[in-house]
Amino acid sequence: MQELKLIRPGEVRTRIAPSPTGPMHIGLARTALFNYLFSKKYQGSFILRIEDTDEERSEEKWEKEIIEGLKWLGINWQEGPEIEGAYGPYRQSERKEIYKRYIQKLLDEEKIYRCFCSREELEARNQYLLSMGQPPRYSGKCRDLSEKEIKKNLKEKKPFVFRFKTPFKKVSFDDILRGKIEYDTENFGDMVVAKDFSEPLYNLACVIDDFEMKITHIIRGEDHISNTPKQILIAESLGISPPKYLHLPLILDSNRAKMSKRGEVKSVLEYKKEGYLPESLINFLVFLGWNPGTEREIFSLNSLIQEFFPEGIQKSGAVFNQQKLDWLNSFYIRQKSKEKFNEECLPYLIKAGFISKADSLNQKFIVKETNREISFLRIQNITALYQERLKKISDIVDLADFFFKKELNYPKELLKWKDMEDEEIKDNLDKIKKVLNKIDDNNWTNQNIEEGLRQIEKGDRGKILWPLRVALSGKKYSAGPFEIAWALGKEGTMEKIENALKKI
Repeated sequence: MQELKLIRPGEVRTRIAPSPTGPMHIGLARTALFNYLFSKKYQGSFILRIEDTDEERSEEKWEKEIIEGLKWLGINWQEGPEIEGAYGPYRQSERKEIYKRYIQKLLDEEKIYRCFCSREELEARNQYLLSMGQPPRYSGKCRDLSEKEIKKNLKEKKPFVFRFKTPFKKVSFDDILRGKIEYDTENFGDMVVAKDFSEPLYNLACVIDDFEMKITHIIRGEDHISNTPKQILIAESLGISPPKYLHLPLILDSNRAKMSKRGEVKSVLEYKKEGYLPESLINFLVFLGWNPGTEREIFSLNSLIQEFFPEGIQKSGAVFNQQKLDWLNSFYIRQKSKEKFNEECLPYLIKAGFISKADSLNQKFIVKETNREISFLRIQNITALYQERLKKISDIVDLADFFFKKELNYPKELLKWKDMEDEEIKDNLDKIKKVLNKIDDNNWTNQNIEEGLRQIEKGDRGKILWPLRVALSGKKYSAGPFEIAWALGKEGTMEKIENALKKI
């Protein structure tokens, strides 16, 4: 990485160039993050370009998801959709006139040619080569067609594509991370570079756009290494100096196999929907291919902007560790103030149908099952009980559902602590009810509830606390009974004890 020392501040221009043909996956987010951090490291620019030349598969909804996902993660671009710059437009579908100029230039200079071969003919040729143990490559049949033959085919309206006249030689480049990489062009033959004058394929469009947008460094996954020599050849044919390349390690699954975009990994917005925080996902993504050289594990995006160094990027595959992501998410959940944490929980409670907004300021809500008003502060008291327990925000729905239900559906056997009989459970709940009734609303605190219940504790403490906790939550596992009773309020607590008594 010696050449990194020669980079001058402000000259770096990196880009992320997704195709809007599906959900924004983790690999794209990781690549965007590394490009963003690299540009920030050298006070450069980070560009978003939408590669939507595949009109059949590209959809506006996927472009919107990419933009939403990047914004949610805090990976902001200086040029691109919504932020026009000097080298736009930033959607390939809007750059057709630019492509026409370059394709015409290549055709005029006889560096590309029209190929009229049918799909069936090409497929048969490829199958033959594979049967011989050779890689599929074009035979060159149309490479030297006469002008007369070309005109005849065009007159007959034969479909064609443009192929690049690949020079047979070795192409080498210095990858910033991996050093010198060399390819023999004989292995891939004359490649298709455009369907027509306004629809270039990936490799040609990429070269043109990167040159036009002054991209200095291309950082992408190592699965693109095979594209790099092809793009270098195209750049050379256009008299363009190619940018520098850095190919990131693959993201591997738990079996150390290449992780599929459509496999076990969710899209970025699915992680958002489930209640993962952008801070935790950023922290997790940077460790998929980067090592700070210390034992430190917690990095915010702002700290990464200050402390990221490209030399920490690794060559070996990065294993996706779901447990590590959950741990990081739990950590960042715990760092939030109770108010901010409650704000994160509210959308999940509303979507689950537990509460609805009672005013536009979000200070009051309605509990749907009881039609009672509940304040933001009361809900905050409820959610705070689980802030230390959550792996993801959406877990609040299952953990705290009982707070918002009029009646709880659980078997009466759950109220039993060890070998308790029904009569003993009933007697203890009656005692609890009498003690708690003596505490007025103004003194309804966690401490007073606990002190009151100590008056009736005799022998096995579980015979008092277990039935109470189950009566209040309807669950085998939950927050402690004192905390639940305090968060429910006196009225809610008494109702749930009454309902428990009816089960016995």
